[in-house]
Amino acid sequence: MAAPGAAEEGNVSVVVRVRPPNSREQEGNQYSVVQVLDHNILIFDPDEPETSGVFSNLRGHEGTRRKGKDLKFIFDRVFGEQSCQQDVFEHTTKQILDGVLNGYNCSVFAYGATGAGKTHTMLGSEADPGVMYLTMVELYQRIEAIKEEKSCEVLISYLEVYNEQIQDLLEPKGFLAIREDPQKGVVVQGLSFHQPKSAKQLLQMLANGNLNRTQHPTDANATSSRSHAVFQIYVKQQDRTASISQDIRMAKMSLIDLAGSERASSTNAKGERLREGASINRSLLALINVINALADAKSKKAHIPYRDSKLTRLLKDSIGGNCRTVMIAAISPSCLSYDDTYNTLKYANRAKEIKLSVSTYSLS
Repeated sequence: MAAPGAAEEGNVSVVVRVRPPNSREQEGNQYSVVQVLDHNILIFDPDEPETSGVFSNLRGHEGTRRKGKDLKFIFDRVFGEQSCQQDVFEHTTKQILDGVLNGYNCSVFAYGATGAGKTHTMLGSEADPGVMYLTMVELYQRIEAIKEEKSCEVLISYLEVYNEQIQDLLEPKGFLAIREDPQKGVVVQGLSFHQPKSAKQLLQMLANGNLNRTQHPTDANATSSRSHAVFQIYVKQQDRTASISQDIRMAKMSLIDLAGSERASSTNAKGERLREGASINRSLLALINVINALADAKSKKAHIPYRDSKLTRLLKDSIGGNCRTVMIAAISPSCLSYDDTYNTLKYANRAKEIKLSVSTYSLS
């Protein structure tokens, strides 16, 4: 029987990662719309400084100052263009892994426009692995450190939500149904679970799974992920000490790489890509509505529209309620992505308002 432990109050932790400009953004007379002030503060669309000195009058109209929005945003962490994967891991999932081993559900999701660096941050590459791989390396190390006291079992699953359909990325076998179980919560019927023996084996699983993920070229990204990918880690622990009543502690960590949040007009999408983008935007709008509702919730009776999409149903226990949550907002610094970067920062700022109350669950 499930028994809740002591609850902890808190807010969603929100971090922002600014990726370096790509070759297209470096061409021509492009300018940056993001200025990172320190580890917690960035300015969106900063004003240009006044041109002064002996040559200022020679520039005519070009010598005038460009008036920007000059908006200051404060987040739990801001990663500048030079940040590496290890930096992001150290200040996101590494800090909540203790919670997983103590029986708390945790989730980390990457939000932003296509080409902003979400998949690179979450999945990375074999040469430069991302948060998913680094998290598992650290988890295996911590399990090894406590193996004398606790018996631990780790299972993983990897799925995508594409056009409101769920597919297993590790064992593709057609679309899967979703239902809610009174004991287990949200359940995807027929989803496969795997038990990697090492972080290296897991990296190969993730790479294979990503090959099955729906990708199509867009104007923003030649290998754009057109689906939401949900990677989940299940940890079951039991004390090795002999006793009549042995508690089994269960916890789940969800690592989510969302599809791009950009407007269709910014990618010149047509036909199937346009319909695909509309489906992505509907599910992201549902997510945004859930975030807004959670941020506004004054009481536990407030309606949260989780059932508006498959994505929000899947994430019901990952972004609100009994779960520690980190949002990684990925943005481009270029003026070419002005609207997308501004919208991402607005929603990231909104997510900071979500209140959480998390507690452990054990089976006895």
